[in-house]
Amino acid sequence: MTETKSNNNGLKVIAGLLGVVLLGTIIYTVSLYQDKKQTTQALTQEKEMVVEDLNNLKSEYDKAILESNATNEELVAARDNIAKYIDSVSSMKADIATLSRYRRQVSVLKAEREKLLKQVDSLTQSNSLLAMQRDSTFAELEQQTVFNDSLIIQNTQLADAVEKGSALNLNTISVDAIKERNSGKLVSTSRARATDKFKVCFTIADNVIAEAGDREFYIEVLGPQGNVLGEGLTKTTEEGSSLTYSKGTNFYYENDALDVCDYINKPSGDFQKGNYMVNVYDNKLKLLGTSSFELK
Repeated sequence: MTETKSNNNGLKVIAGLLGVVLLGTIIYTVSLYQDKKQTTQALTQEKEMVVEDLNNLKSEYDKAILESNATNEELVAARDNIAKYIDSVSSMKADIATLSRYRRQVSVLKAEREKLLKQVDSLTQSNSLLAMQRDSTFAELEQQTVFNDSLIIQNTQLADAVEKGSALNLNTISVDAIKERNSGKLVSTSRARATDKFKVCFTIADNVIAEAGDREFYIEVLGPQGNVLGEGLTKTTEEGSSLTYSKGTNFYYENDALDVCDYINKPSGDFQKGNYMVNVYDNKLKLLGTSSFELK
């Protein structure tokens, strides 16, 4: 009888322990569910905020297009591009990495919007001049749109490459038209006839993971007619890509930020009046940066 009582007590203890374990499991499961629910809600809210920002940008472009006296293809293209981003974000499964990437892209699109709207204001004020130069201006704007689209794509690729530690990037790029006085002193100018050379400068960002050593970048200067100025050499990669460039510039990279400058000399005649475009490529012909300026 004593043994039976002892067995009953043992069973009660075991049953109690199992009850405690079961209760703990239920509490843990409920906690996990609540955490997942809260995380899902937070990601959903973040996704909605990204979509809201994109919709606000699209509305601003819609307003600018309606207020414009003539259809501006750059504004229309930018608005349509934002609409594609809205569709992508709305249909995607929210996660932290993807939302962060779209957040960065929203910042890029906002900066592009400011640039385009300023450009539209300037074009509106110069409407009479645009009427006289309609064909040439349209060609320049179309070319600018191609470069802007290409730059956005390249910057996105560069950002991904830098995160992986496999590519260099430019912090800044600037171009000056230079006149050389009889004394040898170099001064900046904006007049085509006074210009003797272009000074192209860019700053390479620091990258502790990139391989140190000799590097060569390629400078491409496009004149008002789209012609390549300078030496006119051709670079071809192993993948078959090629580039006709104005000048190659060599430097030694040691993982720290580095300032590099080079000169593009005057062609056989004087520099022409008009808009110039300067692009900088790495040794794989990846576009690193671009800048534009005008000679009067």
